[in-house]
Amino acid sequence: VVCGAGTGGTSATIGRFIRYRRHSTKLCVADPVQSVFHRHYANPDVTVLPDGCGSRIEGIGRPRVEPSFVRGVIDRMIAVEDADSIGAMRALSDALGRRVGGSTGTNLWACMAIADEMRANGQTGSIVTLLCDGGERYATTYYDDAWLAQRGLDWQEAAARARAFLG
Repeated sequence: VVCGAGTGGTSATIGRFIRYRRHSTKLCVADPVQSVFHRHYANPDVTVLPDGCGSRIEGIGRPRVEPSFVRGVIDRMIAVEDADSIGAMRALSDALGRRVGGSTGTNLWACMAIADEMRANGQTGSIVTLLCDGGERYATTYYDDAWLAQRGLDWQEAAARARAFLG
């Protein structure tokens, strides 16, 4: 199961359920590179980002660890660049015929990484994620090429890779 970090509540709930029910399922949390959660997962002493750090992915890139984040129920974290999140989001929106948001793109990018690893290792299995945000409110940001270019977010290569993955 792949979910975004957000405040940590969703991953804590899913992770606790997996462990309580003793499922063989693993939990991966996708987190923007410019977020604190994946850093805290690797080193519990890291609880706040330095000033100037921050993700452009709304809702999941956090500057400080939230109390609801429970690192002990997470099996893995994948840090995703903002441009990769946006590229995956745009490709998935095209495939679905409806807009999704940046955190859904982050989740998809992490799913792609896991699928690539599984394929390379000859493993089979299922990967599940959440479509966690609609994209309607991002018409003047993530879906605006000029806005993205002004911020130096080169998302096209990531979108091409995600389109190929989605087939």
